[in-house]
Amino acid sequence: MIRSVSGLWSRHTSLFLIGCVLMLATGLSLLIGRYPSVQISMPWDIADDQLLSKLVLNLRFPRILIALMLGMSLSAAGLVFQMIFGNPLVEPGFLGVSQGASFGAAFAIIYMGSSALMVQTSAALFAILGLVFSYYLAHRLRYGGWVLRLILSGIAVSALFSSGVGLMKYMADPLSQLPEITFWLLGGLSGSTWNKLLSILPAVSISLIVLLLLRWRLNLLSLSDAAAFSMGASPKLERAVLLGAAVVATASVISVSGMVTWVGLIVPHMARRLFGADSRFTLPATLLIGGFFTLICDDLSRILLPGEIPLGVITSLFGAIGFIVLLSITGVRSQR
Repeated sequence: MIRSVSGLWSRHTSLFLIGCVLMLATGLSLLIGRYPSVQISMPWDIADDQLLSKLVLNLRFPRILIALMLGMSLSAAGLVFQMIFGNPLVEPGFLGVSQGASFGAAFAIIYMGSSALMVQTSAALFAILGLVFSYYLAHRLRYGGWVLRLILSGIAVSALFSSGVGLMKYMADPLSQLPEITFWLLGGLSGSTWNKLLSILPAVSISLIVLLLLRWRLNLLSLSDAAAFSMGASPKLERAVLLGAAVVATASVISVSGMVTWVGLIVPHMARRLFGADSRFTLPATLLIGGFFTLICDDLSRILLPGEIPLGVITSLFGAIGFIVLLSITGVRSQR
């Protein structure tokens, strides 16, 4: 009993410390940037310099908040997918969500004038359409169990949308539309504004609250349908609610950031290494670590070089390095 209470206290303390680190990183991110070169601005400098204060409040602040929402949404969705499907290698693009958003953005850039609002709206709609199509196709299949059918459907839908993106790139104007599509597919937050933040805030906030409130149900839903049902769960309904919340959050943030990969794959693994498999603690840890990871990557993307590096490139680089490190310290050895 004493050991159990001590473990709970340790995990709560660890979550609190990670939250404090995230708040500190957020404050430092507000002070770091190019003005006119890479430098750390002091709070009194911001108060005295009108141009710097506008830059911090109107450019850096909304960008930092979107980066936090992006990391939290992608990492939480990755954990939900990995636990529900019992597969540690799935991530938010697993059900055609990311690929659908890519197709929607490319479609808007070519046929809807490429305005930011149209690109954002089209990306979100096609991302949700990817989930709906995957679910419909899974219901139509007559092979294997529900989880296997959903996996196969997601693979098929993702392939369809990926082919569509390739076709859109072939049809795009190589001088204007193709570079814009390519930049969107690389991901980035350079165009972040308060309007974009407010446009995704309701959907992301509600979705993450739903995931937090139902986080303890993930422990049940990671079991077989029969075991979950015997413990009072409604597997299909609860999986649909959790997957829907995860996809809505993912679609919302992808619509303004473009394609940002590896966050939803690597962060849940980090959280499980620190807090174990209990989703009551792993999901809040995933949110905090995901926000921190994406925030740091975005800081690096805007200060490392004179020209901004696409955020998706930075997250892929550090995500792949982190994944290799995690694989190397798991202690698993091949059987010979």
